[in-house]
Order: sequence, then C-alpha cells, then structure tokens
Amino acid sequence: MKQYVIFDLDGTLLDTIADLADATNYALEQLGYTTHPITAYNYMVGNGVTKLLERALPEDMRTTRMVEAMRCHFLEYYDVHCTDRTTIYPGISDLLDELAACRHSLNKPFLRTTAVGSHTRTPRKRPCQARPIDSIHGAQCPSHIQG
Repeated sequence: MKQYVIFDLDGTLLDTIADLADATNYALEQLGYTTHPITAYNYMVGNGVTKLLERALPEDMRTTRMVEAMRCHFLEYYDVHCTDRTTIYPGISDLLDELAACRHSLNKPFLRTTAVGSHTRTPRKRPCQARPIDSIHGAQCPSHIQG
C-alpha cells in the first residue's frame, strides 16, 4: 500500500514570513498606506493571500476592490522577491530525505530538489514557480522512522 505524507509549505517547511511581509508592505506603500513590522505578519498569515492582504489593510479599507488592488501590487513584488529571505526550517531537509528513504510519496517533493536549493541558495529565472514531481522514492527506510 502506498503511503503519503502531506505538508503545508509556507510556515511549515519554509520560513516565508519575511518575504510575505515585504511583498505586503510593498503593496501597502504603493497604495499610500502605512506598513507593518515583520513581526506583525505572524498574526496576519493563514487562510491564504487574500486574507493576508485584507488583514494588512486598515479596517475601513477592506473592500473587495482594495484587496484586489493590493493583490496586483503584492504579486508584482512577490513574483520577483519571493525567495529573498525565505529559508528552510532546521531539520526539514533531513526529514524529507528520511521520508523519501521510506518510499513515502510527498505532496511537496520538489522541495528536495527545486525549492530547497533555489529558495535558499541558487537564484533562478522564476524562483517562485517550483515545478512539483509526482513522488520521491529512496532506498531503505531508517529504522527509527519505520512503522
């Protein structure tokens, strides 16, 4: 029987908060609003980009039209800078290698090859568009994670 391991990417495997904050602050600046410190974004993320942008706006400006304007500026910046300060959390690379050795299929397998190297070290033409592969299969599962 095939076993799967499912991960969320942002905030679980990769620490992306600084890049999300930078892109959101860029969008706020473009529209003439006050920006937020990076630490404030820890309380704004969750439930997708639309919710992030809505939460970043002043409460009286949280309209569909304004969120869409924010999204345009956010994507303009994030598409180019989404990996400027993103890092992989400590231990994640080893964890993914161990899970692959167990022949588990991962929903984020591209992290091991594309995103981990590209998000944290090697610049690419379009760093924010990692292409997933179907699964990772390794050799032998380490005994401490079998079962």
